[in-house]
Amino acid sequence: MGKLQVNLFGASFAIQANEDEAYLEKLLTYYREIAEEIQRAGNLRDPVQISILSGITLVDELLKEKQKTLSYANTLNSGENEEAEKLTLDMIEKIDQALVDDNLG
Repeated sequence: MGKLQVNLFGASFAIQANEDEAYLEKLLTYYREIAEEIQRAGNLRDPVQISILSGITLVDELLKEKQKTLSYANTLNSGENEEAEKLTLDMIEKIDQALVDDNLG
């Protein structure tokens, strides 16, 4: 279980999570980067606005990644289904040919 001391926008608090401390630090560092970018881009001073916009930005990023993953998974599944269908049709054709050959022979 990791512990992290958060100091952002005048707020300071400690958190504990079921992740190691290095990972929690990485999360906080990434959040800080996003928040600083939001603050600069919008010339914002209100920490609540910066925090909310940072959260929305991160959720947007998460949803886009989820959509990419789902799209990729669907593409893979579609390709697998097409390949399975092709193999099945090839097997049926071979079975039909074998039956014809047996009847002729």
